[in-house]
Parts: sequence; C-alpha cells; structure tokens
Amino acid sequence: MVAESTAGEGFCWPVRVYWEDTDAGGIVYHASYLRFMERARTEWLRAAGFGQQRLRDEDGVMFTVARLAIEYRAPGRYDDLLEVGVRLARARRASLDLAQAVQHEDGRLLASAEVTVACLDAASLRPCGLPSTLRSELRP
Repeated sequence: MVAESTAGEGFCWPVRVYWEDTDAGGIVYHASYLRFMERARTEWLRAAGFGQQRLRDEDGVMFTVARLAIEYRAPGRYDDLLEVGVRLARARRASLDLAQAVQHEDGRLLASAEVTVACLDAASLRPCGLPSTLRSELRP
C-alpha cells in the first residue's frame, strides 16, 4: 500500500482503524468512512502537488463536497488496515467528480462512493473555475 500517484491516475491511501473510528461493538462507524475518504482526497491532491493550503494561499480557492452517494458493503473492524482509493472520473470547469472505494487489506470492498467536490473562491465562498494549473494536471 504505497500512496503514490499523479492526479489523473488511481490513488491509494492507507488507513488504520482506531477505537475512535468504531462504534461500541468495534465496527467502523458509518461516518468514519467519510473521514477516511476526505483524508484520501486531500492526500491525492497533495501527491499531485496541490495541497489544500497552497490552493487557498496561492490560488484563492478551496473545495467543498457538493454531492456524495455512498454504498456500504461490508463492515470494517477495529485495528483493520484499509486502503482508501481516489480516482478522478470527470473534471468540469468548477467541480470534480471522483470515485472512491474503501477496501480491507485482504481486498474486500467495504464501501464505495461517488463524490462531487465544487471549487469555491476562498474569500466569497462562491463557485469559481478550477485553477488552470490544477486543471492542466488532471486527466481522468
């Protein structure tokens, strides 16, 4: 599980399940998958050279989740090692459509999601176009 990629290829980020990620039965709490996916999206951008802070400071933009559809398929458990994937499905003028998956290290698919993130002007919080430097790097 190595987190290496360019922006347009599949990206994988390892996550260990801690107690704070589980319910009282030691099963991954449903909202924890959203946090895992958020971290993977952030690391995907960072691996492509576009850290969130850099985008805000240099380009004046930030991303927000505009749409998310998730399907839970199997339970994750305390201390599991998971792989959280990110794949760019489509880049639009002001948003990105992403496919994400959370797999157990043994390959079992635990959850999958389709996520749309919108690009916002960091000052006004209004939609704006993707920075040209980011757009040119992305290849679905």
